[in-house]
Amino acid sequence: MMVYLNGKLIDETAACISFDDRGFLFADGVYEVVHIYSRQFFEWDRHMARLQRSLEGIYLPHVDNDELTQGALTLLDRFDGDEGMLYLQITRGVHPRSHAFPPQDVAPTILMWIRPHQSFSAETIQQGVSVITVADDRWAKVWIKTIGLLPNVLAKEKAHKLGVFDAVFVRDGMVTEATSANIFIVRQGVLQTHPVTNYILPGITREVVLELARDRQMPISLEPFSVEEMYLAEEVFLTGTTTEILPVTQVDNKRIGTQAGGVSVSLLEALRQRAYSVS
Repeated sequence: MMVYLNGKLIDETAACISFDDRGFLFADGVYEVVHIYSRQFFEWDRHMARLQRSLEGIYLPHVDNDELTQGALTLLDRFDGDEGMLYLQITRGVHPRSHAFPPQDVAPTILMWIRPHQSFSAETIQQGVSVITVADDRWAKVWIKTIGLLPNVLAKEKAHKLGVFDAVFVRDGMVTEATSANIFIVRQGVLQTHPVTNYILPGITREVVLELARDRQMPISLEPFSVEEMYLAEEVFLTGTTTEILPVTQVDNKRIGTQAGGVSVSLLEALRQRAYSVS
């Protein structure tokens, strides 16, 4: 596999990052993941806009979008699959360890690669997945897509140890999001998800799903919902770049329907139709 590292395309076995890189020492960096459908990046401009917001959020100097786009396209030319995912990470660069920022002339470390991706099977989507709820103990700037994901990792591991797919964060009794996805419910025919605040990541797929729902004149509520309201929902589903739209049929051992609901299935069909038509 080839990777893009600081302007060069190199074999993954030759890719080396200094132990003084601030991403390694402090998780001082941000990232993006972009879905590839039919050898095309889905919603590239939105991902780049969010990346720039994340960079601004950690006071990292502006990184040229044209350079990132050209690097990503160079990787895509070498990719031999139709569907995949691009991972892009930018850190504050290499400098001897110190909490204070390094001098402004220290160049950021830019890393990208593409790997094949397999969407969830029709059987998994129809059956849905199970999740648990956990306390949202993350920091107060979740809107920054930072590489510092230890709370998410710990929550995901707890879910896996319990034999379920994912964990859903709860702050002050209200559901925020999952470890790597946004979460929606359908309640009394209304599609509901947490509004964009500092406590959730503004997902690109979340935005697209809301657009698709509006196109279909579905009632939408951008209001927080409680764990109890989630238990009583007609449908629950996750959304994310690689998750797409994934129905949830069990939360904390409480059943949410018997299989994927009609809203989540229809929105998934619309999402894929949009992705492949754009491609």
